[in-house]
Amino acid sequence: MGKLGLGCAAIVLLLILIVGLGFAGTYNTLNRKNQAVNAQWAQVQNVYQRRADLIPNLVATVAGAANFEKSTLQAVVEARSKASSIQATPELVNDPQAFQKFEAAQGQLTSALSRLLVVVERYPDLKANQNFRDLQAQLEGTENRITVERQRFNEVSQDYNTTFHSFPTNMIAGMFGFKEKAYFQAQAGAEAPPKVNFDFGTSTAAPAPATATTH
Repeated sequence: MGKLGLGCAAIVLLLILIVGLGFAGTYNTLNRKNQAVNAQWAQVQNVYQRRADLIPNLVATVAGAANFEKSTLQAVVEARSKASSIQATPELVNDPQAFQKFEAAQGQLTSALSRLLVVVERYPDLKANQNFRDLQAQLEGTENRITVERQRFNEVSQDYNTTFHSFPTNMIAGMFGFKEKAYFQAQAGAEAPPKVNFDFGTSTAAPAPATATTH
């Protein structure tokens, strides 16, 4: 092989090396950001599980109050059961429909729990229960962590999706089965986490029944 042929071969090999390194670098970047999304997803799961673990104690404590609304407690129990039944695997964030189902179930639990905390204000006797006060602090902190971890999840997902849709990364992503990540969506009226307030010192008495009028 002449010098010209050797030179051409060297150039071809150099080009292949450059392309290969670029290819590998792109794949590694996608993989690193995908792992970041999965890690943050695990954090979201942790705080949701923390809330689920607190609910049985909350329900048991509130149920001890005389004549407490059973339908309100049942709504919380059923919503918790539904939310806990969904397997929140890392693959779930790659499936928009499954992700939406998971988010909806958690949203229903949030609503049921918020309703419980509103109703419980009608029972000032619970104020003397130390376990109830401890649950107040734990639940309030957990709700705040849920908001924070969801926001962080959206941030790492956005970072991943930006890379995923960039050219030529999108071509490499398709070759290796990488998927676009879903986002948490704010529900209407859910700009802030549910307010957890067990301070009955300022609660007002229930209005007296209206007096019937005669004609």
